[in-house]
Amino acid sequence: MIIKYYAPFCWLLLHWAAAREKFNVGIIFTSDKDEAEIAFRTAVDRANILERNIELVPVVLYANTEDSFIMEKTVCELISQGCIAIFGPSTGSSSDIVASICHTLDIPHIVYDWLPDNRQYEHTSMTLNMHPDNLLLASGFAEIVQSFGWRSFTIVYESERELQQLQDILQIGDPSSNPTTVRQLSPDDDHRPFLKEIKLSTDNCLILHCSPENVLKVLEQAHELKMLGEYQSVFIPLLDTHTLELGDIMNVEANITTVRLMDPTDYHIRNIVHDWEEHEKREERYYKVLPTQVKTQMILLNDAVWLFSKGLSELQILDELSAPEIECKRKKPWQHGRRIIEFMKARSEEIGTGRVDFNEYGQRSFFTLRFMEIDAGGFLDLATWDPVNGLDRLNDDEESEKRVGQKLSNKTFIVSSRIGAPFLTLREPEEGEILQGNARYEGYSIDLIDNIARMLNFKYEFRMSPDGKYGSYNKVTQTWDGIVKQLLDGNADLGICDLTMTSSRRQAVDFTPPFMNLGISILFSKPPIPPTDLFSFLSPFSLDVWIYMGSAYLFISLLLFALARMAPDDWENPHPCKEPEEVENIWFLSNTMWLSIGSLMGQGCDILPKAASTRLVTGMWWFFALMMLNSYTANLAAFLTNSRQASSINSAEDLAAQTKIKYGALQGGSTMGFFRDSNFSIYQKMWTAMESAQPSVFTKTNDEGVERVQKGKNMYAFLMESTTLEYNVERKCDLMQIGGWLDYKSYGIAMPFNSPYRKQISGAVLKLGELGVLAELKRKWWKEMHGGGSCKGDDEGNADTPELGLENVGGVFLVLGLGLMSAMVLGCTEFFWNVKSVAIEEKISLKEALKAEVMFALRIWITTKPVHTSVGSSSSSSSSSSGSSSKSKASKSHSTRSKHSSKSLGLSSKDHDADSSVHSKLKKIGSMFSLKSQKANSPPLEIGWKLDKSTQMSVASTPRDEVEEEPVVEEERPAERRHHHHHHHHHHHHRQHQQQDQLMGQRASKLSNGV
Repeated sequence: MIIKYYAPFCWLLLHWAAAREKFNVGIIFTSDKDEAEIAFRTAVDRANILERNIELVPVVLYANTEDSFIMEKTVCELISQGCIAIFGPSTGSSSDIVASICHTLDIPHIVYDWLPDNRQYEHTSMTLNMHPDNLLLASGFAEIVQSFGWRSFTIVYESERELQQLQDILQIGDPSSNPTTVRQLSPDDDHRPFLKEIKLSTDNCLILHCSPENVLKVLEQAHELKMLGEYQSVFIPLLDTHTLELGDIMNVEANITTVRLMDPTDYHIRNIVHDWEEHEKREERYYKVLPTQVKTQMILLNDAVWLFSKGLSELQILDELSAPEIECKRKKPWQHGRRIIEFMKARSEEIGTGRVDFNEYGQRSFFTLRFMEIDAGGFLDLATWDPVNGLDRLNDDEESEKRVGQKLSNKTFIVSSRIGAPFLTLREPEEGEILQGNARYEGYSIDLIDNIARMLNFKYEFRMSPDGKYGSYNKVTQTWDGIVKQLLDGNADLGICDLTMTSSRRQAVDFTPPFMNLGISILFSKPPIPPTDLFSFLSPFSLDVWIYMGSAYLFISLLLFALARMAPDDWENPHPCKEPEEVENIWFLSNTMWLSIGSLMGQGCDILPKAASTRLVTGMWWFFALMMLNSYTANLAAFLTNSRQASSINSAEDLAAQTKIKYGALQGGSTMGFFRDSNFSIYQKMWTAMESAQPSVFTKTNDEGVERVQKGKNMYAFLMESTTLEYNVERKCDLMQIGGWLDYKSYGIAMPFNSPYRKQISGAVLKLGELGVLAELKRKWWKEMHGGGSCKGDDEGNADTPELGLENVGGVFLVLGLGLMSAMVLGCTEFFWNVKSVAIEEKISLKEALKAEVMFALRIWITTKPVHTSVGSSSSSSSSSSGSSSKSKASKSHSTRSKHSSKSLGLSSKDHDADSSVHSKLKKIGSMFSLKSQKANSPPLEIGWKLDKSTQMSVASTPRDEVEEEPVVEEERPAERRHHHHHHHHHHHHRQHQQQDQLMGQRASKLSNGV
């Protein structure tokens, strides 16, 4: 019943198939075992099913593609069989022969493999290539590699074919700074020797481009040599990497990436694979392949057949289309061939390998590369690239961050470091405490990585560098040492210490953004403190200046004295209210010296010159005194506060200009490299001096250099980084920094190139800087911990306004004390001399006179002293008080002007009438003090004060208030003074005249002080 039902349908299908016109399509393979033949026959069968108007008949020939003669015969044989199109061959250099023959006979030639870019398109006008254009493919590879951000890498290729595909990658980067290493794969199966050479280099990034069989071998041997660690990256620009059975390579920690043309999840690919399996099943052969492992060539061949059949059908020339009846010898072109190929070039189709476009030369100008990462789960698509849109990432940053975060949470970083305060020091255990692991250490580095670990949620373990070095490159052995070597050998994940970011180190390892900035500076001993000089206040001027000033002082004093004697205006009337009979000159040598010293001290004087000449001299002396006083004051602070002598060097130029003081740096450090590689003339000179110095000026550690500076006694300077220098200066008060920074550099966290955690750790460092954590850590370990701040007081002593100690100004106090002692001695001398004079004049014993004067001086509440003229005066004035127990005289101290005026009066008084008047008045005053008073009622004799011999008071004929207002001072003749001295020696005062006598004494005292 079923056979009867399908019988009419089958008859119609066979009739339709028999009615279709058949055309041969030929293909050339190198062997009958080529899997591409399956794809070709299946594609032809599928095209025959989809196209009802024509039927394509596959003609398959096998030939050695390397033999051009055989290839020519094979092509001519296909043409003689009436093939309307020729596919292939897929390998060999003889493809040009096929293209040339097809170009001559106008037979469509379709290839599906990579062809070199020879650009001789005049002989390949009939060739259409389904494989991506060589130049565009190389550009895609280069853009993908650029997206990695690799600083340097090694290219391993197998043949010239692969090298041409990488031609754009060779143009990436600067060959002078980051050279690219190119190595050709050896034909041997053992690639370990040359892989070891790559391992010894600083390149952790590898571009491996070879056949799929060799890719697997190289990866397996690299895995054996532990070259597929976490920080290694391998890029395989092979379109068939996904077809390999990678096995254990899928589980390595290295970042292995590759590319492919098709999307295995696309339904076109799945249908094509299914057709292959069904076709082989009909042929009673077993064939099984996963869509994720399909070879690119097979898909490209399938697309080529489908594209040809589709174009042939849509061209609508089937009615006039006929099989070519041509031969290679006749070279007569097929009339329909060029029309078919030009139609196919103009089409844009979506096929198994994505969208396909061709340029005018038949090269595929549009394709899509899928960039993938190999991990334990298989192939993970990361991005796509096409010639129009470029690189387009499929995964967003959040997803990438999440993946890296998951890795970090399960990661324990090995941190390589070295002992060196304050970055890392051994912690002293407390009593009974046992320190293990990271607890053995403390310092800035520990706190820094601890903050980063808490922020990113990972663990860490500190391990010391075996040789204790930072890391320098040995040009002889071409190897690195120290922390850099640990990172390159894969023994550490991070390097944290005072590791400077230099250009040479950046070629070996990668760095995060800097966590501390610094520069090279000079460590030197502070100059010794000189012994204390009590007379440091004399230092602003030299001894010569002081001598010149003293000489100028004496000369000016003498000049003023001489000019004042000659100038009429400096001779003055002693009594301005009377016509002068004599004029006086107050400019004695003592007064001129007083004026000069007062001006020099900036205090002035109570008497001033009046003549033009003396005023001019005085003015010029004032100008001189002003300049000298200001100069002295300006320099005095510097000499009082400069407790240390000035350093003999203040900069690197000073060091280079002398040979007495030696200087050096840390052996193998960045500071040593700075001077060694510098092109600056001064630094080159310094490097030459350091290199040739004997004994060596280089030290193994910074601590050794600091100790050498301390013991050098200002004969050795140590060039070191400012951070370590500041740490030592903060704790060793006998050290100081000379000058500023000689360069500018930074500390960063070192890590291997291509570290997947660089972005996260770098972001954490920047975040700590923004939050102020880095500044707080530096303040903690530089200013507080382990003796930090111990030299704070010394630093304050060097401030702009320092305090002065007694040792600075002790000399000033000494001068003050000597002056006071001199004044006291002089005062006592005057006092005892006066006592002697009183004892002689009053005819009493020295003891009584001394007692009376001392007793009166001890009565500090008495502010006035009555005048008592002695026997030696022309007239005497005694006063006594019945209620008091002693007599007193007026103050003997007169101003200089009053004394000289009185003496002048005594010398110039020639008026006889005036003398008689004074004499009569004094007689009246003397009569008032009669001897009628009883001695029993009289107070004890008290020595009165002697009035100035040239001054007497006239009060007998003047009322009391008049006496207070208008004093008359007269000078008596010498004979009258002698007379009064004997006349009034034993008179006593009456009680009723007590007040008048006291008033006279007070007024005389005032006159003696004011006239």
